[in-house]
Amino acid sequence: MKLSLSVRVAESFLDKKKATATIDELIALAGDNGYEALCMRASQAGTHSSPETIREKSEKIRAAGLAVSMVTADFAVPMNDHTGPESLRNITPSLDVAEAFGTGLIRICMKSEDDIATAQRASDEAAERGIRLAHQSHLGSLFETTAGALRVLEAVGRPNFGIIYEPANWWMVGQDYGPETIKKLGAHIFNAYTQNHRFNPESDVYLDTWTKGRVFLDHIGIWEEGGVDSEAMFEGLHAIGYDGYVTVHQSFAGIMSIDESVRKTAEFLKPLLKPRLGSDG
Repeated sequence: MKLSLSVRVAESFLDKKKATATIDELIALAGDNGYEALCMRASQAGTHSSPETIREKSEKIRAAGLAVSMVTADFAVPMNDHTGPESLRNITPSLDVAEAFGTGLIRICMKSEDDIATAQRASDEAAERGIRLAHQSHLGSLFETTAGALRVLEAVGRPNFGIIYEPANWWMVGQDYGPETIKKLGAHIFNAYTQNHRFNPESDVYLDTWTKGRVFLDHIGIWEEGGVDSEAMFEGLHAIGYDGYVTVHQSFAGIMSIDESVRKTAEFLKPLLKPRLGSDG
C-alpha cells in the first residue's frame, strides 16, 4: 500500500472551499513526511480553475516526485448536498481535470436512485479515457450503509466504478467496517481514506446522517484511541491484497497543528501499510 495526503488536511471542516495552505506548502509537507502522492480537491484546483492553474500545480507535484492519487474536481461532491451528483450529469470537465493531473481516479457523489443510471453513463464515458469513478462510503448518500454500498456497486455494474473505503463514516452510524465487510467489497475498493472521530454528545460539532440522525463528535488524531479501529481496517485491506493508496483525509485546519498531525499520522500509518508475517495478501 502507498501513502497519500489529501489536501483536505488544509481545509476548514465547515468550509471545504477554503484552503489554509498553498500547494507548495502541501507538497513540502507530503515530501518531508514520506507520502507518495497528493489527493487533489477543488480547494486547490478543479473544474472552476483555468487550465494554466491546473497545469502549473500538476507540474509542481510531479517535479517533487509525487503522484496524484485521485481528484475531487468540484466543490459540490464533498459538500454532499443536492448538487453533489451534478458532475455525474456532465462528467467531461472532471475527466479533463483528472487527465491534467495525471490520475485515473475521480471521486463522485450519488444521492438518489436516479443517480444510478447517471453513474452508468458517466462510467462509460470515463472508461473511454481509461479513468475510474469512485464514491466514498459517505454519510447522507447511497453509500451510508454497507448494504447500500454493495447494492449500488452491483446496480451500476461497471468495472471502472467502485468505492472509496472510509471506515469513520460507517463507524459513526454503527456499520461493520472490518475485515468481513472489506472482503465483500473486494476489488471494488479503488481508494482507502482514513480519518478519526470520537463520540461526544456535548460537542458543538455534528454531522447529520440518514440512519442515525444528528451525531455529535470530536475530531481526534488518526493515531488516537476511542474512534476507528485502524488495526481492523488494515487487517481487512491486507487480507484482500489491496495495494492501492491509503489517503489521509482528516481535516486538521483549525483543530490541531497541520504539520504535527500530518507527521504523527504518517508515523502511525507506515507500519500498518506493511502486511504482518503470516497474514494474507
